[in-house]
Amino acid sequence: MEIFQQQFNSIPQVEVSSPGRINVIGEHTDYNEGFVLPAAIDKYGYVGVSERDDDVISLYAIEFKEKFETKIADIKPIEGKWTNYVLGVVDQLIKKNHPVGGFNLVVSGDVPVGAGLSSSAAIECAVCFALDQLFDLKLSKFEIAKISQIAEHTFPGVKCGIMDQFASVFGKKDHALKLDCRSLEYEEVPLVLEGYHIVLLNTNVKHSLASTAYNERRQQCAAGVKMVQEHMREVISMRDVTIKMLDEYVKDPLIYKRCRFVIEENDRVHKAVEQMKNGNILGLGELMFRSHDGLQHEYEVSCTELDWLVAAVKDNPIVAGARMMGGGFGGCTINIIKEGKIDELVNIISMNYEKELGKKLSHYSAQTSDGTSLVK
Repeated sequence: MEIFQQQFNSIPQVEVSSPGRINVIGEHTDYNEGFVLPAAIDKYGYVGVSERDDDVISLYAIEFKEKFETKIADIKPIEGKWTNYVLGVVDQLIKKNHPVGGFNLVVSGDVPVGAGLSSSAAIECAVCFALDQLFDLKLSKFEIAKISQIAEHTFPGVKCGIMDQFASVFGKKDHALKLDCRSLEYEEVPLVLEGYHIVLLNTNVKHSLASTAYNERRQQCAAGVKMVQEHMREVISMRDVTIKMLDEYVKDPLIYKRCRFVIEENDRVHKAVEQMKNGNILGLGELMFRSHDGLQHEYEVSCTELDWLVAAVKDNPIVAGARMMGGGFGGCTINIIKEGKIDELVNIISMNYEKELGKKLSHYSAQTSDGTSLVK
């Protein structure tokens, strides 16, 4: 890192890259102790770090052209500041009694911010892995993912599930990870898209409904679980609820609708894994379209822009599947598109998107990637 040399007059002892992620299918299932199917992608957070002989942490963010320094004893969250993604990890390491001293660190990345590709998890995992290497902390991969997740809870203040950090650390090229969000057991599932590519279409919007609606959906699912638990004590979460139980015990039509989506989305994850193992890309794509339909009409976390993008490709024979990805109300759609046809399709959609909705469209081609690793 040339910038490291400029900032600190030395070269980094450790350089790490950690990927962002997509989620092939399995939306809003994570906080219901269900299943998700993420994959690490070839967009990364980068960290270079070297040890100091004092108790100062000196940070430099390339994107912001900004330097920040603090003593280890003085680290604290600062609302809205990029330093939270670094210092939150340090805070967790110290709380777990890991011997962390002063260090110089440069952070950068090419994971698009705000696109739902987990740029924050990529940075947190890169920082944790780099400090593990620098101070010989002997952390396991699982510990790195968990520390990074709690760091996001405590300093940026985002109560995320484990999926983002797990995918960033455990990612494997040409594979997705079928992750059980209750046990954290996982399976590496081949994601070989012969003749197709994953393309992300970014609406470039984030509606203010997002955080309120997210909390509401969590509460609605919890309410459905409670209704079932009154009759079935063995039920712990939506993961344990069947359609038959819903039909018998959940009489509120809105709660019923929300809960049914989650049950069916969990089932779609299992079916998607079967299709991937069989090399059936069109079968996988059909499940993605059905997932979006549920997110739009049953879980109601989509928005005009996301629905427009999925509708624009739904009957196009060069698109195997598409759906909104992430919490909802903005962000990206994930699309499986035939090779050699991507530029032409994206150009037409971009033109029509701007013409009809008055907004610019961004797109990213995504290849699967290995997880957090040393650059040097």
